[in-house]
Amino acid sequence: MAGKMRRFLLVTILAVVTLASCVPAIQTPVAAPTLTALPLPTGTQLPTPLPTLTPTLSPTPDPYSAWTIDHLRARTYGGGQIEFLEVIEQNLYFIRYLIRYPSDGLNIYGFANVPNEEGSYPVIIALHGYIDPSLYNTLDYTTYYADALARAGYIVLHPNLRGYAPSDSGENLFRVGMAIDVLNLIALVQSQSGAGAADALRTARPDRIGLWGHSMGGGVTTRVLTVTDDVQAAVLYAAMSGDELKNFEAIRGWSGQTRGLDELNVPAEALNRIAPMYFFGNINAAVSIHHGKADALVPLDWSVTTCDQLTSLVKNVECIYYENMPHTFTGEGNEEFIQNTVRFFDRNLKTP
Repeated sequence: MAGKMRRFLLVTILAVVTLASCVPAIQTPVAAPTLTALPLPTGTQLPTPLPTLTPTLSPTPDPYSAWTIDHLRARTYGGGQIEFLEVIEQNLYFIRYLIRYPSDGLNIYGFANVPNEEGSYPVIIALHGYIDPSLYNTLDYTTYYADALARAGYIVLHPNLRGYAPSDSGENLFRVGMAIDVLNLIALVQSQSGAGAADALRTARPDRIGLWGHSMGGGVTTRVLTVTDDVQAAVLYAAMSGDELKNFEAIRGWSGQTRGLDELNVPAEALNRIAPMYFFGNINAAVSIHHGKADALVPLDWSVTTCDQLTSLVKNVECIYYENMPHTFTGEGNEEFIQNTVRFFDRNLKTP
């Protein structure tokens, strides 16, 4: 009996030990670590975000602005004075002076015919045509016309346009520089004329100014007329076209491809702002157009077109075409032209 009891206890103990080994051990919980925020070091600042920069587009400069009619109309002219440097000659009708005046930093020379008798005289600015500058002299072919106008009772100013010695040379794309020289001269005549003037222009009427231009000078005159209202009458004698494309295509041909190339590289859009023909509506002066039917240089059609355009705009214009007359008139045709010119200026500059 005692032996059975010992075997029972042994079996019971073994069973308990076996069960104990099958139960997982109880884990003691471990505390989670505490997170502590560290302060920033003294004086440290958070970076400020940089603003987003939006690019600003600057307008592209207009490389042709200075030659446009609108620009020429907007700017001012004058400054300085016309200097009467010396007497070149004197005759029964007038005194001829050598003159000089400033034009946009250039010195422009020429001559002035001033009637001898005291009085009050309209002023005509006479502009020569193209001559090889190396062959030009101050008393060139247009002197004949200037003298005829002076004998008829006008003060005549005849500048050597820029590039013609002794005048200085300067920027002259589309011959705009020459037009600027004329516009500066007009402003100086207005500021230096009339009663109280201390020089030869004391007898000049600043409110009676005319232009006379042959060939190249006629083209310059046309541009000036679209810019200023200070001219009352103008004669265009075998003048260049108001269409600059036609002008410089012809000049390129006449010069053997040596001149006119820069002008022909200007885009059409800019030409529309530069060419006088697009601004004929600005013209308020009376205009007298003269052209020889035998002109072998400047086409008669250019003057006919200008005449038609001005007529369609109801401008004060007369147009006279001369049989058998070349680019520069001769003989009886030339005398008829001078008579017509004097009559036109008398009608528009001498009448009240």
